[in-house]
Formats: sequence, C-alpha cells, structure tokens
Amino acid sequence: MTTKTFNEIFEQTIEKYHIKDNIDQEWSSQYPENSLEYLLNKKNWIDTVQWHLEDIIREPSINPDKALEIKRRIDKSNQDRTDLVELLDDYFFEQLSDVQPLPDAFINTETPAWAVDRLSILNLKIYHMREEAERADADEAHREKCSFKLKVLLQQREDLSLAIDQLFDMLQKGKAIIKTYKQMKMYNDPNLNPVLRKSKQ
Repeated sequence: MTTKTFNEIFEQTIEKYHIKDNIDQEWSSQYPENSLEYLLNKKNWIDTVQWHLEDIIREPSINPDKALEIKRRIDKSNQDRTDLVELLDDYFFEQLSDVQPLPDAFINTETPAWAVDRLSILNLKIYHMREEAERADADEAHREKCSFKLKVLLQQREDLSLAIDQLFDMLQKGKAIIKTYKQMKMYNDPNLNPVLRKSKQ
C-alpha cells in the first residue's frame, strides 16, 4: 500500500478517460475485481467523469432541463464516490485488522480512504492544470500563471503522498488506530429526507 502505486493508477485512469473524453463512455478495468487496484481505478474513473460533469453544468447558456439532468448525474456520482471510499476503507481495515494498536496510538482526523480520495482529485487537478499550462491557443501570461499553479499542485501531491504513506506506516506499526466510518448521508434516503418522504405520500 504505497501512494506511488495509487498515483500511477490514477494517472493511467485519467489518461484512459481522455482518449475518448466522453462522459458517457463505458468504464472497464484491467485489474481483478475487488482488488485494491480495481477499487482505485473505479474510484478515479468516477471522479474523472464527475469532473467533466461539473464543467458542463457551469455552461452559462445550458438548457434548464439539461442542467437538471446533469445535476442528477452529479448527485448519483457523489453517492457512488462515497460508496467507493467506504469500500476502500473496508479493504484497508481488513488488511490491517491483525495489527494491535499501541497504548498511545492516535486516531487520524480522516480515514485512509478519504485521504486517498483527496489524492485522486489532486491528480485530476494536475492533469487539467498541465493542459492549461501547455495550451497552444492561450497567451503567455495564461500559460505562466497555470505553470505556477501546476508547480504548487505537484508539491501538494508530493506532500499528501508522503503524509498518506506515513499514515499507513503508523497504522501498520500500531502507532495509529484504523477505524471505518459510514457517511450516513441523509438526502438520498427517502426515509430520512423529509422532501422525498412527502413525495412518496
């Protein structure tokens, strides 16, 4: 479990998406189903499609019906993303279940998978900022500005990758405690969202 592998999978996934660059294209994975690599690949694919849905819905002249359709897709994507993060946390929890925490072990502010979620998004930011920094049809000022931002993002990825690797190391040594939490999102549940509940009556 190292972020070098995570970042490689994220980069490959983003590159694969952009071959067709189509939000409706089918996803497939070369990795064994339910392996860590498979889950990371699927997670980043969801993030990549959602990135482009977020671009589309911000078009100023978008048709309201189209906007609602895209908003619904984004809502579903957010739920899928959360589900994948929880599957990743379940995987990490199972892998580390035999580790006995030390008496002074600490609990991290977020689960390992939510940190990996941020790494997935960071790889998307890097890909698209690099595109902007290299845009032939943009002026030099735009490219320079985006090149500076790209350097910052690359440093952020280096720092976040190190922090995640350090967290896994501490978890494996019992210096940190791994726990899994469910997001308990309420607005998608017709039994918990009062608006949805009323619509069923």
